[in-house]
Amino acid sequence: MKLASLKSGRDGRLVVVSIDLSRHLPADDIAPTLQAALDDWDNVAGALAERAKQVESGEGEPFDQAACASPLPRAYQWADGSAYVNHVELVRKARGAEIPESFWTDPLMYQGGSDSFIGPRDDVLAASEDWGIDFEAEVAVITGDVPMGVSPEDAGQYVRLVMIVNDVSLRNLIPGELAKGFGFFQSKPSSAFAPVAVTPEELGDAWRDSTLHLPLVSHLNGEPFGKPDAGVDMTFNLSPARRKLRSCSSATESASRCSMRTASRFSARSIRS
Repeated sequence: MKLASLKSGRDGRLVVVSIDLSRHLPADDIAPTLQAALDDWDNVAGALAERAKQVESGEGEPFDQAACASPLPRAYQWADGSAYVNHVELVRKARGAEIPESFWTDPLMYQGGSDSFIGPRDDVLAASEDWGIDFEAEVAVITGDVPMGVSPEDAGQYVRLVMIVNDVSLRNLIPGELAKGFGFFQSKPSSAFAPVAVTPEELGDAWRDSTLHLPLVSHLNGEPFGKPDAGVDMTFNLSPARRKLRSCSSATESASRCSMRTASRFSARSIRS
């Protein structure tokens, strides 16, 4: 099934969307927001699936993507990990830095801002283009409650939803921030998410081993920009098992970013809400 959040208050209003994105039905009688649904997933997932059957039968109103907030308009945590190490290698070479060998066995991660995310058709705001505004296509997942130290074999069961995200970077601010040794802050503003979050089952065989095996299509100003296969060259999958030293709360998102310099360069991210 596909879930979305219509703009309403700070956390949106939950709706179920048809597979072809043409119609939607309200679901706020089941759970008022996507966050509320995730917090009570075992009890509400069945009712949401039944609502999805209704919308597929032809019920519902036209679905307007511009009326949507991000599926999660805000989250408790956004943790970003580099799953496509060859992407990291390219980015670091561009600024004259070598990649440590440990990056191939232990993913690079940081916590980003999650107090607000950008809607799928909303403008990305910046005070100056001199900051080097850049976009990256990524695949994201939202998890349920993930226990500390979960094994890679068991971690996939905690993935609740899969999304697409435009991770926004301010490239010209990054070198100065990283030089301080405290990580990203100003240089990584709010990210923008596609209008719907889908259950792994919706993706069929394209979702396996906590990895999405589909092309990630991007356009820039209406022109095709790239469509790398998200399942190619992925060093680490989107399993939440990588967070070995801490647990995660319901609505953690993990994402994987794509660099369009070549057809198959990615990195990966994760959010917690």
